[in-house]
Amino acid sequence: MDVRFLETFVMVASCGSIAEAARRLHLTPAAVAQRLRALEHELGHSLVNRVGRTVRPTPSGLAVLARAGELIEAVRDLKSAAANDLPAGELRLGATATALTGLLPGILARLGERYPRIEAFIRPGASADLYNSLLAGELDAAVLVRPHFPLPKAANWLTLRHEPLLLITPADSALEDPHRALAQLPFIRYDRNQWGGQIVERYLRQHGVRVREWLELDALDAIAALVDRGLGVSIVPDWAPPWPEGLRLRRQRLAGGEVRQTGVLWGRSGPRIAAVQAFIECCAAR
Repeated sequence: MDVRFLETFVMVASCGSIAEAARRLHLTPAAVAQRLRALEHELGHSLVNRVGRTVRPTPSGLAVLARAGELIEAVRDLKSAAANDLPAGELRLGATATALTGLLPGILARLGERYPRIEAFIRPGASADLYNSLLAGELDAAVLVRPHFPLPKAANWLTLRHEPLLLITPADSALEDPHRALAQLPFIRYDRNQWGGQIVERYLRQHGVRVREWLELDALDAIAALVDRGLGVSIVPDWAPPWPEGLRLRRQRLAGGEVRQTGVLWGRSGPRIAAVQAFIECCAAR
């Protein structure tokens, strides 16, 4: 059985559409349909029902779907094992939004040059979600914000960037005292559900700063854009460039605040450990 055909079936079942599955797999709809037919012929059962432009798994298809993920994962692990510990095969990575734009492009370029046999898959997400996915074995490594609690003993950590807290105000702001600016102007808060947002919250509490709450967002670039338009002020970590272009901001480093650490977290063992170690090597060389 060609595992690519099984992967195609899983994608079709997930999308509910051959056309959408073809778009995500970078294939033509005809090629996707051909793979489905080949898999159905090999298994001797119809796997999907076609109703107009939508498709749904048949009872046989649902039974195959229940085992497909396990089989696909086993084949990927075999590829890694067959590489005889050389960095090769799939590498499942997670990354936060700022890491995707500011840190990961250079690291991935280096990885591709040094280890062309590694195929990287990237899942974007919030640090807490990526952390849980890594511990569940769904990811091999993740570039995220270091949590406030101790890391598990089965995982390793490499800090890539120290990011102090910044007060950002419109460029023409005349207020020199950061705490006065926070007390007088509308406050655009970095989402407290984010680990970085919790660092901001701890700063405000530790310094007894009361703010004029206006808006809470989890997107740092959007916060910066709102401040640029004069809609308020905010406290954000000094995240890795690029920042949105054309912004006119005043950025003041806040003394006495925590420094957000952005880095890579990975498990110490696993079938893809050679590829993971190659990725860490490229992270450390940045």
